[in-house]
Amino acid sequence: MHITWNQQLVKKENKSLCLYLIKNNAPISRADIAQQTGLTKGTVSSLVSELIDEQLIYKSGHGESSGGRRPVMLLFNEQAGYSIGIDLGVNYILGILTDLRGNIIYRINEKYVNLTYEDTLEMIKKIITTLIENAPKSPYGVIGIGIGAPGIINMEGEILLAPNLGWKNISLKKQLEAQFHLPVLVENEANAGAYGEKEFGLGQPFQNLIYVSAGIGIGAGIIINGELYKGTLGYSGEIGHMTIQKDGLECRCGNKGCWELYASEQYLLTRATQLKLGDKKQIHLNDLIELANQGNNQAIHLFHEVGDHLGSGIINIIHTFNPEQIIIGNRLSLAKRWIEPRVKKMISNYTLPFHQSKLTIHFSDIDFASSALGAAAFSTENFLRCMLQPD
Repeated sequence: MHITWNQQLVKKENKSLCLYLIKNNAPISRADIAQQTGLTKGTVSSLVSELIDEQLIYKSGHGESSGGRRPVMLLFNEQAGYSIGIDLGVNYILGILTDLRGNIIYRINEKYVNLTYEDTLEMIKKIITTLIENAPKSPYGVIGIGIGAPGIINMEGEILLAPNLGWKNISLKKQLEAQFHLPVLVENEANAGAYGEKEFGLGQPFQNLIYVSAGIGIGAGIIINGELYKGTLGYSGEIGHMTIQKDGLECRCGNKGCWELYASEQYLLTRATQLKLGDKKQIHLNDLIELANQGNNQAIHLFHEVGDHLGSGIINIIHTFNPEQIIIGNRLSLAKRWIEPRVKKMISNYTLPFHQSKLTIHFSDIDFASSALGAAAFSTENFLRCMLQPD
């Protein structure tokens, strides 16, 4: 019998429905799938058989009987393959290997300063190679690579502008695909961070949230009604470059008075160098945190100042989007002890009371690897989507 394209498309959608229901609700029986999807038992049985043959799901024991035979329970096979997620920072590269459910199997964190694009690319390749070498045996092996990069990235994954890296019109995707012969997805790191928090972290209970990535620069990932919002061309979330002082400092993006010039890790390090804090030639964020822990008033004051500036920008975000949750992540979350009280005070003092109702402020745990997890999840979803394509 000839099967039309529409029939193939319907089958794909039904198969996808079954797979994600099993993934999110396992253990679950065929009967429960039929009941929750409205599909016939015969259709569910056929689709489940295909998913078992493809090793994306497997049978595991029996469930409780409701009067007849005990049903066979189905589980998602998160070890069918492994995904790589890369969080490309301005001064670090974090790489993780996850299973298809986002559990971290292996991680690498490399720090660097002022590398050329070519040297950075070689470091990324080295990290990916190590992650691939540490992937356990599985039916599909490493299924793809997700990259979270700071900057403006188009829908095709090209890095159009990453001012804090000094990059313009970089096709990282093509170069990595040529090297590893795997699908590569490149996304803005704040978008990846938002998605990582929504899928696996602090954002799980919330449908409308903003993830503020506060590192050397500042970006935002926006989740609206549970979905990542990317804007018309994929350029949403560049809030670090909103002007807060019209005749302010010059930014590497070409603008003046950008928010990230006053509320970022770079601001802290620049001011600490000007104040000659510490006894090192080049001071780092961890050095400032150590000084603050020792009671150094100048270091503490710097963190308070950044907290105030960070809070000022977040007030604008709250008034614009009226979110349920703000998550502050990336490197500045390491200084939560001094920054959090100032951010919350600014929000309390200057945000309209209507917008403060049902608003939650969280700081992400730096060890959670939000952006790398989100990037790996993008890669996993791309793999599952391709597996479910009509023939």
